Amino acid sequence: MESIRVCTHAGPGSEPVIRTVPWPKVGKKAALIKVGACGVCGTDLHILKGHWPKPLPWPFTLGHELGGVIVECGEEFTEDFMSKPLTVGSKVMIPPLMPCGRCYYCIHYPETANKCLTPVYYGRYLGFDKAPHMWGGWAEYVYVDLDMLPGTKIYKLPDDMSLRLGALSEPLTSCIRAFNRASRAGGFTWGDTVVIQGSGPIGILAVAAAKEMGAGRVICVGAPEEPRLKLAREFGAEATVNIEDLKSPQDRIARVREIVGHFGADLVMDCSGHPSAGPEGIEMLRDGGTYVEMGQFTDAGSIDTSWHRICTKDLNVLGSWGFTGNDLPLGVDMLYRTRDKYPWLKMQTIYPFTEAGVAQAVKDAMAMKTVKSTIVPWPELVE
Repeated sequence: MESIRVCTHAGPGSEPVIRTVPWPKVGKKAALIKVGACGVCGTDLHILKGHWPKPLPWPFTLGHELGGVIVECGEEFTEDFMSKPLTVGSKVMIPPLMPCGRCYYCIHYPETANKCLTPVYYGRYLGFDKAPHMWGGWAEYVYVDLDMLPGTKIYKLPDDMSLRLGALSEPLTSCIRAFNRASRAGGFTWGDTVVIQGSGPIGILAVAAAKEMGAGRVICVGAPEEPRLKLAREFGAEATVNIEDLKSPQDRIARVREIVGHFGADLVMDCSGHPSAGPEGIEMLRDGGTYVEMGQFTDAGSIDTSWHRICTKDLNVLGSWGFTGNDLPLGVDMLYRTRDKYPWLKMQTIYPFTEAGVAQAVKDAMAMKTVKSTIVPWPELVE
């Protein structure tokens, strides 16, 4: 069989290096997935900036937002995590964080199994040195093995779903879970006014998720106008606030309150990944409102704030970290159900799977020239 190319990085700030590995011997509970498309996540960018707070197994292959197709599988690899049948030719995605199902949190608190003590992490905690060396989405193929990594979860995509669309299912699910966190805490209900801080890929996806989950009004705060804020409006934001035009927090807070009404929004969600969003966002809330932090997935640093404002404004403040195993079908279903309603593919700027292509995808994402830089190793799979 032919060899396979995978991309690795040696550490923060390093350039991509594409390596060649042999075609693997696929185990009885294993499969080889041909990658159609894989997004560049904000977490990937933070990792490359050195913001990840835990040790990482450099060199390794980044990329966890992928849609692919099974090209080879073992005789006991027959169904996905939700018991849907899988065969060669099935379209699938795999989430990065896969709870083990056996630790303290998985057993006692399954609703927070995202805090599993021994999760499987594709695109992050599996180093290149671990054979067969295909553990991330910035590659031609990804290898999954339920004997080697029992926590692995594979999800079947609809047969007629674009793999580019499938590559958005992981980040969208994170947004859906964040709104569900607020809903279960009594902080988000039908008709609420929602402010999204951040107009990157998570912010744009959160706009759509808010609309689909019943928000009455959605406002997006971010930059730049092209391509991000313009696209936010196409996804349903009734108004946008450009932080490049309104440079002070006080001006942005005043503008949001002018749009939503003097008392403020019912819910504000941070999707920006910038520590300064929190103190600013709680001032965009009405008293008794809810603030959801889902943008600080890596440690971008601290900022001075006053917790008095949380107390005196009588706020709900919630964190949301990724999602659990049962959340993912919600994202896949929403994408498939609304595939013609929202301009999903306009989010994605396509890059070839070359060292120059990967480097440019990362560079453009960091410069906010794209909404979702997306690496496509096999263009014929996504046409």
